[in-house]
Amino acid sequence: MKPRIVIIGAGFGGIAAAAALLESGFGDVVLLEKAASIGGVWRDNTYPGCACDVPAPLYSYSFAPNPSWSRRFPAHDEILAYLRSTAAELGVESRVHLNADVTSAIWTGAHWSVSTRDGTEYEADVLIPAVGQLGNPVLPPIPGTFAGPAVHTARWRADLPIDGARIGVIGTGASAIQLVPEIAGRAAHITVFQRTPPWTLPRPDRRYGAGRHFAYGKMPLLMRLPRAGVWAMTVVTGRAITGGRIAGGLVRTASRVQRRLQVRDAELRARITPDEPMGCKRVLFTNRWLPALSRPDVSLVNEKIVETTSTGVRTADGVVHECDLLVYATGFAATDFLAGITVTGRNGRPLTEEWATGAYAHLGIAVPGFPNLFLMYGPNTNTGNTSVLYFMEHQAAYIVQAVRRVATSRTPLEVRRSVAAAFDTEIQRRLRHSVWTACRSWYRNAAGRIVTNWPGQASEYRRRVARLNPSDYATEE
Repeated sequence: MKPRIVIIGAGFGGIAAAAALLESGFGDVVLLEKAASIGGVWRDNTYPGCACDVPAPLYSYSFAPNPSWSRRFPAHDEILAYLRSTAAELGVESRVHLNADVTSAIWTGAHWSVSTRDGTEYEADVLIPAVGQLGNPVLPPIPGTFAGPAVHTARWRADLPIDGARIGVIGTGASAIQLVPEIAGRAAHITVFQRTPPWTLPRPDRRYGAGRHFAYGKMPLLMRLPRAGVWAMTVVTGRAITGGRIAGGLVRTASRVQRRLQVRDAELRARITPDEPMGCKRVLFTNRWLPALSRPDVSLVNEKIVETTSTGVRTADGVVHECDLLVYATGFAATDFLAGITVTGRNGRPLTEEWATGAYAHLGIAVPGFPNLFLMYGPNTNTGNTSVLYFMEHQAAYIVQAVRRVATSRTPLEVRRSVAAAFDTEIQRRLRHSVWTACRSWYRNAAGRIVTNWPGQASEYRRRVARLNPSDYATEE
């Protein structure tokens, strides 16, 4: 049997899966991309200053090293260009169907029937959702109506007024700490509305010169050295987040020293000092955020927002902060996996029903009751400290093993419910003792269950998905 494979999404996850399948000899691969071009989050996020917070040597495919990175932390347009050129070079680009917005996928008992918004239908023996966790922007439920332009950072527009404008930025997460320093000095004034201050660390950025580019082009194996170095760095930060005392002490000290050196005003420094445990939200790498907050044309507001008005934002102290542009740097609905797609499995069971108390999957990949469906970047495979591409590559290799079994078997491949339940119990038990339970964050759903993050080191995940165990799977129980 030569399985027909449909991948939903043409971002880093979808392209990793397609590349692995094509390399393994599976030729009937189609990627359905809802947008007009490939790129995932790097296509969607175009706000000023947008960049990756993982160094490029690790935030790239190991099978497609890039000798031409301009710097250690490249901007979004460079990452997007890398992703698109890699997709073209590996033969993936030609298999992408653009403007194919998947609305439903139904297991018929023999195959998946996949429908797009324009009414096109696809049949697939194997379905691989690769829609990511950071695709659905969140707008907080703030009452009131603002008369000016308002935008989420993930929906940025080139025509937004920046120069000479009064800009309100709601949020102090990863996008805010990149955006604010980039537009400070262009805007007349920026008001940053902070709910909780983030933990930050110095960003060890540097430009890559012509000598490095020449050496990498001539001797590609040299690129393994910086990749290994970045990996070692993320091991340290990973241990700091997961409870390592020495690593945690070093990282917290580095953050405190950064605040003291970059913010001279003691009152402001007190307001930007986190009161939540380090790591319960993503630790942010930046050299420009704290100095930007010290600028005279940037104000930090800690008061709770109570409403928007026609001219700005009213806070709990009664002050209306006048704005010409309002920017929501408020993150994503990361816990709503496959939002917007109705997935129906065996016996007509909806995936939303299976995930009623929170998304879960065996190894973050397979869900009981949903045969021949394998997730990329699924539940509990996010990383709080290293490159998610590392996880994606190993998920893709595992999925290749699964597809091989589908190809040689006459029956669908479905994870045993007992196996998936045991895995989920283990992961949730470990997560209950993690730092991520200590605060509200996008890692947790409304009930407080952590459905995004992996509880251990990335190397553990690699080991656990290295070999598909056939006894984990059966057609029926």
